[in-house]
Amino acid sequence: MYPNLNGVGGAGQLKTVIGALMTIVLIVAVLMMIVCAATWAVASSHGSYGAAVKARTGLLVAVGAAALDGAAIAWLNFLLGIGPTL
Repeated sequence: MYPNLNGVGGAGQLKTVIGALMTIVLIVAVLMMIVCAATWAVASSHGSYGAAVKARTGLLVAVGAAALDGAAIAWLNFLLGIGPTL
């Protein structure tokens, strides 16, 4: 899934950079989800509720980052759509 870059000069390079950045963000978010979920489970089972709360917060931040990364496509398509008309 890539944005519509037909109205922008140098669209090939921009498409490559955007794809690479989105891939990096998604990989980091998924790794963060795995680490935070494991930390949450271990901390909860050992009774360390302070660490469990911090791990749960980290998990929610990772989910939010992945959602924002997905929403960036729609935002970029919108901006590139109105760009040539300005």
